[in-house]
Amino acid sequence: MTGWLLLLSLLILGGVLSTLGDRLGSRVGKARLSLFGLRPRQTAVVITVLTGSLISALSLGLMLLVSRQLRVGLFELNDLEARLRSSRSDLKGSRKAQRKARQQLEEARADEIKARKILADAQARAGELRSTLQPLQEQTRRLEAERQRLSQDVRNRDAEIQRTDDELRAVRQRISSGEAELQQLEKNLIALRRGDVAISSGQPLATVTLKLDRPDQARQVIDQVLREANLQAFQKVLPEQAPDRQIILVPRQDIERLEQAIRKPGTWVVLLRSAANVLRGESVVYAFPDVRPNVAITIEGEVLAKTTLARQDTNPEAVRNRINLLLASTLSEVRRRGSLSQGLQFDANAVNRLARELTKRSGGRVDLEAVAVRRSETADPIAIELRPSRPLRPTSTLQDDSP
Repeated sequence: MTGWLLLLSLLILGGVLSTLGDRLGSRVGKARLSLFGLRPRQTAVVITVLTGSLISALSLGLMLLVSRQLRVGLFELNDLEARLRSSRSDLKGSRKAQRKARQQLEEARADEIKARKILADAQARAGELRSTLQPLQEQTRRLEAERQRLSQDVRNRDAEIQRTDDELRAVRQRISSGEAELQQLEKNLIALRRGDVAISSGQPLATVTLKLDRPDQARQVIDQVLREANLQAFQKVLPEQAPDRQIILVPRQDIERLEQAIRKPGTWVVLLRSAANVLRGESVVYAFPDVRPNVAITIEGEVLAKTTLARQDTNPEAVRNRINLLLASTLSEVRRRGSLSQGLQFDANAVNRLARELTKRSGGRVDLEAVAVRRSETADPIAIELRPSRPLRPTSTLQDDSP
């Protein structure tokens, strides 16, 4: 719409200016005016030319003023052409790149189709491999479990072999110790046959039951025990000499442990035992302390051991064996409780009388008991009596109560 208005304005303006120029030229011609020394007619021509130029200039100026496209076309045409050429070149490159991109896209689509086909084949192959791999995995797990079990068996066998080797070494050590002990026993036996062993290994040299009022009395009590043990050793090893020197040797660390033990509250039994067999005439006796708490071993009337004489045990030898077995069981029981007694105290006549009564019975089972006569503590002798659990019935009325 603006272009048509512009054209219409130019036409009107051109007509107006042409008319004005024509009238101006006519008046100049009629007036016979002269410009720049020209003839009137030439002056009229000049005015007409100037009027035409003015029309053209006004028309062009108006168009340039109103139309931006015209200004750009007149003054920026070269730039526009350069831009156009550049744009065409870019467009050509873009189209080339577009064709290349399309080609690449087609190749990519072909590759995608190929890849999808490969993927489908791979998935199918993976499915086949999974179906094949599953039993293999199960077999692998079974084999792994079997391997672990075998490894554990091997470790157990190794541990068993190690234990066997340890036991074998221990047995060999015991054999070596036994051989050394046997040699020592042989030497001791020879010495015993000669009558030269004065003190046996482990034999008590002094026994004291004590309870300290104050902890600082420990050293004094230990010295007293050492003096008593030294006196006993002198009397056994050097009976013909006066006990004028110390022949008992006890390691210092053993004395310190003994002192620490008896400082504790309570009643203690202290023994000094010989560390080895000592021959008569030797000048040194090695000893070690043995300390244990003083406890009640037996109480009066307590049954310490039992044995049973069967119906057929009526001959004197069988009865005597049963009685000896009962005595041995009783001694073992009191030693298990911590007694230091080397034997049992009992009435031999009463035991012989009981043996005769058991021999003369006509039959039936009899239970024998070893009963404590009085209360005994750790260092006290153990006094017992043997008696049947039920009074023996006369022979004429004795019934068979065996099971």
